[in-house]
Amino acid sequence: MAALDRTLKMGMVGGGPGAFIGDVHRRAALLDGGVELVAGAFASDRERSQEKGRELLLDPARVYGSLDEMIEHEQTLPAGERVDFVSIVTPNHLHFPMASALLEAGVHVVCDKPMTFDVDEARRLKVLVERSGRVFALTHNYTGYPMVKLARDLVRKGELGPVRKIVAEYPQGWLATPLERTGMKQADWRTDPARSGAAGCIGDIGTHAENLAEYITGLRITELAADLTTFVDGRRLDDDGNVLVRFEGGARGVLFASQVSVGEENGLAIRVYGERRGLRWRQETPNTLQLTSLDGPEQIWSRGNGYVGETSPAAARATRLPAGHPEAFYEAFASIYANACDTIRARILGEEPDPLALDFPTVDDGLRGMLFIETVVASARSAEKWTPMPEG
Repeated sequence: MAALDRTLKMGMVGGGPGAFIGDVHRRAALLDGGVELVAGAFASDRERSQEKGRELLLDPARVYGSLDEMIEHEQTLPAGERVDFVSIVTPNHLHFPMASALLEAGVHVVCDKPMTFDVDEARRLKVLVERSGRVFALTHNYTGYPMVKLARDLVRKGELGPVRKIVAEYPQGWLATPLERTGMKQADWRTDPARSGAAGCIGDIGTHAENLAEYITGLRITELAADLTTFVDGRRLDDDGNVLVRFEGGARGVLFASQVSVGEENGLAIRVYGERRGLRWRQETPNTLQLTSLDGPEQIWSRGNGYVGETSPAAARATRLPAGHPEAFYEAFASIYANACDTIRARILGEEPDPLALDFPTVDDGLRGMLFIETVVASARSAEKWTPMPEG
């Protein structure tokens, strides 16, 4: 494949002063080189957007007060200077209108999760992405870890045998008290149904557990039985969720997500059990993957070693440092960006991307996430034990 003879030009909407995830996206996108942040509408207030632009040393003429203004002005610039792609790092209710406007303007999109406010928007966005021919990447960043890719490839190669049991969990404790009433920005919008959507905890982090389970096993959820709870008095959305899950092919699972698990930090973890072997991975110790078997010792595979790359080229592609030098959260995000950006470069050049570069979450994964949220909420409100999850 030929190389693009310039940097990819990146824009951002959201991620202004006081935001957390916007800074993560920026650092991740720039980590591997070849990408340049050139423009942004970082806040709905023009002065706050300019404040962030000054912090990032951007040209003030390319720091905008709205996405519409950014699209209008960027389209007047020559190809190669205007933004090639824009990262959306706003609250959930803005994802769909912003992604739609960018796609219709011919701009590639990277969007934070969950993808949209509801399933209807997700279905409409899928149509827009397919019609536009533009790259749409969703930052389910945990799929960017090398050992998650190794886990996926081991399962897909049949090393575990047919999958029987999947346990995915995501406990946090940061919302065990009513932080949203203190003015904390991150807590405020995540607990607001007008901005977050129908679910709180299950939408914010439960979708990561759902995505990880389907990504590693390749099995889709077919039906589920959910129990959602709001423990903090006065909170308007769930802060704890427990879900029994049935997968295609007969596998069974348990998924729980909680933001009131006192003392937990970011405890995303998954266990997958097949007929012959099992595996375990924890986000807080992401550089190793544990493998168990019926009649042998437990194995610990360590990121960066040659045997990992020989088994999983995708894991090797997502590895930047030698064994013993930990890679973690920023690098996993960067793996999503690296693959999406390589795919964008191929589109610009009119070439087919490397198949390994297509390994990033797409609009289809986003729709699955929204269907999961909708089905969990419906199940929790229903007297029926099991609720089918639509295919999408």
